Amino acid sequence: MKYLVFSVSLNPQSRSTQMALAAAARLQDKRADVKLIDLSDWELPLCDGGPCYDHPKVIELRDIVAESDGMIVASPIYNYGFSAVAKNLLELTGRAWEEKVVGFICAAGGPSSYMSVMPFANSLMLDYRCVIVPRFVYATENAFSDCQLIDPEVRQRLHILADALLRFTEALRS
Repeated sequence: MKYLVFSVSLNPQSRSTQMALAAAARLQDKRADVKLIDLSDWELPLCDGGPCYDHPKVIELRDIVAESDGMIVASPIYNYGFSAVAKNLLELTGRAWEEKVVGFICAAGGPSSYMSVMPFANSLMLDYRCVIVPRFVYATENAFSDCQLIDPEVRQRLHILADALLRFTEALRS
């Protein structure tokens, strides 16, 4: 089975990217076929509902998503919501998400927006029949020092999320 971990932050000092790296490392430790996709390295167009779908990078990314079985999306929380980059990713790749298992990682400045992933998750469940791992990892700036994840509890929760992604994906595919 193939797995993707998306970092959808465009910030080079991103805390959500640090958590994405930790989740991808856990999947690799479990011998999973995993690919980390940092969208700050991709020059994707904004979704315009038309010509954007024919952009070579969109076609490449859509194929990568379609070939995967499970994914984790790591996003910063801005203004009590998932990042616009995450929404754009979903808009550009659309049906390639159908019937995937998806987990979420969120980095935010404070403790108040822990449910901000729900509109994105609802879209995946209702529009694309995704199975959502019901264990999100949400961390605030207190879990980091100098852009590095230092909180052992958050790291343990990332391991639990990655392990759950493997279990859910195996159960769905069997």
